[in-house]
Amino acid sequence: MAVVQALRKGNMFEEDAQLWRVLDHQHIKVARGGATIRLKLRNVRTGSTVEKTYNNNTRMQDVRLESDEVEYLYFDGDLYHFMNTETFDQVALTPTVVEDVLPYMVDNQTVTLESYEGEALNVTLPTTVDLNVKWAEAAIAGDTANVPNKQIELETGYKMQAPMFVKEGDIIRVDTRTGTYVTRVQQ
Repeated sequence: MAVVQALRKGNMFEEDAQLWRVLDHQHIKVARGGATIRLKLRNVRTGSTVEKTYNNNTRMQDVRLESDEVEYLYFDGDLYHFMNTETFDQVALTPTVVEDVLPYMVDNQTVTLESYEGEALNVTLPTTVDLNVKWAEAAIAGDTANVPNKQIELETGYKMQAPMFVKEGDIIRVDTRTGTYVTRVQQ
């Protein structure tokens, strides 16, 4: 059992036979009253998002997830297929399970698959990934006064802002938590 004030962003718990992932955590203290904890939660199975308020010291059933390293194989139009790198078992996941990592996921990439009692719940990527720039806006000389960034498109189809010197064919490092440019990778 976990105490509600110990929950942080990304933690999971079980309540009313549903699995919930914490999206946001807010501690509210009123002058003479007791503290309350307001959580923004996502139902892992249905994808719905709700806000719930709990009294301080409320106990929750915490969840221990199993983690396996899997390799992304392909998308068949309906499901995303992965292979466990140790057992070579294949698992097919729905788009709702992988929607958060799709902008950064390429074929043959190793990711972490989190599951609970045999049910695949989440795919996580490393903090940064290196991706190829498929298209980049033309950089105009002297156009650094107002906007020192330009629009680029990565090999995955994800569009983002990057510095003016980034060009097509470059490999850049992207932060998967925020979706922002980190650095250009030397080739």
